[in-house]
Amino acid sequence: MKVKIKLIDDSLPLPNYQTGGAVAFDLYSRLEVNVESETTALVPLNIVVKIPKGYALVLANRSSTGKKGLKMVNGIGIIDQDFCGEEDEIRFFCYNFTEKNVKIERGERIAQAMFLPVEKAEFIQTAKMDKKSRGGFGTTG
Repeated sequence: MKVKIKLIDDSLPLPNYQTGGAVAFDLYSRLEVNVESETTALVPLNIVVKIPKGYALVLANRSSTGKKGLKMVNGIGIIDQDFCGEEDEIRFFCYNFTEKNVKIERGERIAQAMFLPVEKAEFIQTAKMDKKSRGGFGTTG
């Protein structure tokens, strides 16, 4: 799959897969960002991506991001196919869960992303479902 990508700062590398078996590619911080203790920050990731039709771009933490004391605020980020305008730089929304300030270096690999195939559903409203309820949230143990 060929994907059109724009770098905001050409001096930083393109996203890349770190190993032959990697399913997600790493993304780099465009700026040095200080995230104060127990606060959030938006980290610019230096890319605008033309996501291919039939796919979503899913943004996630790298395992080392948690070791650093940061986590993605919304768990994952879902980047839509039409978020690809000239100014639509992808950003990493993170939370510092430590009692110390955390510094993200310019050019540091801070997030990862992967393309996932998606389909749009056609919703059909119904007054009744076909099956009996199985119990509720967390009932399977």
